[in-house]
This record gives sequence, C-alpha cells and structure tokens, in this order.
Amino acid sequence: MKIKIGMVLPQLNESSLRLAKQLGVDGIVAGAPPQAQPGPVYDHWDWLRLRKQIEDAGLRWLVCESIPISTRIKLGLPGRDEDIAHFISSLRHMGRAGIPVLCYNWMVYYWFRTSFTTRVRGGALSMRYVHEDMEQGGLTEVGIVPDEQLWESLEYFLKVVVPVAEEVNVKLAMHPDDPPLSPIRGVARIMSSVENFQRMIDLAPSPVNGLTFCQGCFAEMGADLPAAIHRFGSQQKLFFVHYRNLTGSITDFTETFHDEGDVDMVAAMRAYYDIGFDGPMRPDHAPTMEGEDNTRTGYA
Repeated sequence: MKIKIGMVLPQLNESSLRLAKQLGVDGIVAGAPPQAQPGPVYDHWDWLRLRKQIEDAGLRWLVCESIPISTRIKLGLPGRDEDIAHFISSLRHMGRAGIPVLCYNWMVYYWFRTSFTTRVRGGALSMRYVHEDMEQGGLTEVGIVPDEQLWESLEYFLKVVVPVAEEVNVKLAMHPDDPPLSPIRGVARIMSSVENFQRMIDLAPSPVNGLTFCQGCFAEMGADLPAAIHRFGSQQKLFFVHYRNLTGSITDFTETFHDEGDVDMVAAMRAYYDIGFDGPMRPDHAPTMEGEDNTRTGYA
C-alpha cells in the first residue's frame, strides 16, 4: 500500500514539472486542460495533450480539479440539461484519456475567504475566514437558496452522470463546501457535515461515487477526523485527500503551515494507513513564503 503524493503547480510548465519531479512527488493534480478550441466541452485532444506533457516529465496526472459545473446545474435552472450534456461529453473525453479521478464540488459560490494576507509564522501570508465579515455583504444576486433545492439538483445530476463515470472509469470525488457553513449570504451549503456526505453517497450508490476528504473542511465541521476517515474508508469512498491544517473555528479560522494548527496531522495520517488508503493525496493551502508570488494564495 502506497499513498500517491501529488501537488498542484502554480504554473504547469516544463520548469515547474522538473521541480515537482525533483521534489519526489508521484504526480500532478491539475485543473481542466487548456482548450485548443474554446467551448463548453473539453475535447479528447485537450486532455491527452496535457496528460502527455505530465507523463513526458516522468509524472502522472493523478486528479483533475475540476470540470466546471454551471450555476444552472447546481440550482436546477432551465438549461441545466444542456449544461449536463456538455459536462458528460467532457467527462467521457477525460475518462478515455486515462485521467482516473475528478474532484468537483456543489458550491454555488466557490470557497470563501475574507483575508488573503493574514500573517502566520515568520510573516508568511495565509488565508482567513471571518463569517461576520462575510455576512455583511448581504444576499448575493441569486437570492435565497434553500438546502432542498441543492439536494434536488444534486440527485438529478448524480443519477445522470454516475452511470457515465462508471462507463469511462472515472471516480467522482465530491469536495466539501469551504467553509462548510450554511447558509452563507442566503445560499445553502449542503456538503457541510459527515452525515450530509453519507446522504450524498447514498443518493447514487456506485463504486465511482465518493469524496475528496479535505481535512481542513472536515476539521472546520468539527468532525472527529480519524473516525470520519475510518467511516468513509471502510466504504471505499475516499478517492482523494487534501492534507491541510488550520486554527480556529468554523466562523473564524486561519490556514496554517502543516506542522502548526489544531489538526492532529499524525493521527490523521495514521488513520489513512489503518484503512489502507492508496489513492492520491496532496498538501493544500500552504502559506505564501518570502520570495513567492501571492496572486494565488495557498498555491504558491
């Protein structure tokens, strides 16, 4: 059993690929590939070209984070069937090109932070979330979105997409809401508890329907991390891990270096070994250090 250690590169080019190889990682976690012809579908050639660039550097493309999922899909709005058809076409091309895991999420708005320049050890720049500050923004343009609207749209999506993922052998790894707090500015966040993840898994039972275990998000939930790892690991539902640490609570937390923070990283790693986890794992949201560019905080 060997955990596959991956990393996200700030720029996926020959220099950064050499650096990754020198660091000794097993492979790369990358977003959907640059498109030769811009459009709603990522073609087979797009996937294959980027996969070959990674492999020619002596690495593997471990996970895609992710194929975009439209607001029409997540909110169940008119036009979602067209968008789902485009998603399915991209998924088929991804699977046929040999990329094994898709990390995706069900956040109407992606992850929220209220500061990207919070100082941590040695003045390194990191991210912080303060819920009181975020809520002062009021409702977003989509207004009030209740939990059940997102559950309905997620079930609809999974019933159509999971059979395709089975066909092309791609594991669908749902990422938690970040922060897993609901609602935020009137919009529900349903991937926000251990029980809700179990509900998601049970909506579409399949070997390819599982989760990205983002330690930071599950810690924000207040979950017992080793217990959650064992729970989902025993079901063979842990497809991908974000190894992350933080301090604080769900309403006010700061990302930290991996050797600081409130999470018992050794206990978590021991739990992965106990369940025999051999999937991809990557460090996540590392603070920006001196000499690094902070334009992508957490991914320098």
